[in-house]
Amino acid sequence: MPVITIDLGTIEDKEKKGQLVQALTEAASTVTQIPADKFIVFIKEMERENIGVGGKLLSDILK
Repeated sequence: MPVITIDLGTIEDKEKKGQLVQALTEAASTVTQIPADKFIVFIKEMERENIGVGGKLLSDILK
């Protein structure tokens, strides 16, 4: 089974997560011609205080 993994900041809205999973699955299925029900999608959420950009915490940058 093909696996899609996406690393991103926290998404609070479960509906938006569902939309993301659906969109990623549909796009990958269209391009690869593999049936959508064969895809597994992992969302790896990272808190902003665990991400550094340019030597600064993302939580501080986005204040």
